[in-house]
Amino acid sequence: MEEYALIMRHEDGMKVASPEQMQIWMKQTMDWIGGIAAQNKFVSGTGLPFADACVVHANKMVTNGPFGEIKETIGGLIIVKAESVEEAAEFAKGCPVLQGEGNTVEVRKVAKRDGTH
Repeated sequence: MEEYALIMRHEDGMKVASPEQMQIWMKQTMDWIGGIAAQNKFVSGTGLPFADACVVHANKMVTNGPFGEIKETIGGLIIVKAESVEEAAEFAKGCPVLQGEGNTVEVRKVAKRDGTH
């Protein structure tokens, strides 16, 4: 069994949701993760808030936030155990972030600790 990162990308990360909408999304997300955990396939995860963020560029310049000129931001990620990228993609299909137009969940195999694929 391999580990896969499900990376939640938001098309318009600067759009601010109401506290009520955030509560609904959080419950949906916790329920989605709970379903994966019930199958003993959840490894870990975290959200990535926009506050206290910066980008360090190749020239060592530091700019505010994860956004800059891009519209898309990464809102969080979870790591799951799966037999294949197809199984991991099935988990991703249930992610509540996909309710937002243009939002995506990127599925990436996690490299093993010894550096092998």
